[in-house]
Amino acid sequence: MTQKHTTPDGLVIVDKPSGFTSHDVVAKMRGIARTRRVGHAGTLDPMATGVLVLGVERATKLLGHLALTEKEYLGTIRLGQNTLTDDAEGEITSSADASGITRKAIDSGVAKLTGDIMQVPSKVSAIKIDGVRSYKRAREGEEFEIPARPVTISSFAVYDVREAVAENGTPVLDLVVSVVCSSGTYIRALARDLGAGLGVGGHLTALRRTRVGPYKLDGAKTLDQLQQELTVMPIAEAASAAFPRWQVDAKRSRLLLNGVRLEMPEEYTGAGPVAVFDPEGRFLALVEEQRGKAKSLAVFA
Repeated sequence: MTQKHTTPDGLVIVDKPSGFTSHDVVAKMRGIARTRRVGHAGTLDPMATGVLVLGVERATKLLGHLALTEKEYLGTIRLGQNTLTDDAEGEITSSADASGITRKAIDSGVAKLTGDIMQVPSKVSAIKIDGVRSYKRAREGEEFEIPARPVTISSFAVYDVREAVAENGTPVLDLVVSVVCSSGTYIRALARDLGAGLGVGGHLTALRRTRVGPYKLDGAKTLDQLQQELTVMPIAEAASAAFPRWQVDAKRSRLLLNGVRLEMPEEYTGAGPVAVFDPEGRFLALVEEQRGKAKSLAVFA
């Protein structure tokens, strides 16, 4: 009698290769993990590499909450050229000599794009406008506007400024940058807006995501490594790393699993999702404080 294959519940932290869509990585993981129940938290553009958080089996229920956490990137912004997609994947739409842009001007432009800002996402993003993906409208040549939305740029640092000459002979500047930002931030839109503010245009030429919430690049595996050995972070460990932990006694555990809304300690007021554990350390549920009580977001026990 053949033994039934069981895939463990948990997260897989992938170091996404360039040229793959996030959905390509999910499709590959379905084959590696031998399950259809795989999803991802937070999309990475095909050009980008780095941390992509996948959920396997019951951990897919965590993904929507993980997607909302802070992210960190390393990237290269080219000043002096605009592209159709605000990154190196799109055709160049304008060029301007950027050799006269000073470091002081760059730092001033970066400062204006740091903190709580309003950002207009790229037109080739996956945002829906009246139910249709923005990139689909853009490909069909439609004229449309995407409303600006609030994002938080906690840190935007320029490590290096390199003089270069573009393929069409335009003198450009390549900035090596790091960005720490809220969910929903488009780094290529930052590149576009920095270039626009400096009057020469700008686009993103390289991007590597180094962190999603508590999950960092040093804990990520390539698809080839995962093909050799599937490394799954157990769901309880994943929840402990990402959310505040609330341990309840056996009686409260039973009440919670029977659908009773427990009184929540004041320390969790406004904390967002909270991971609830029983006395044995079993991960029971993800809850959120609502009028002093625990509103269930997802049950895992």
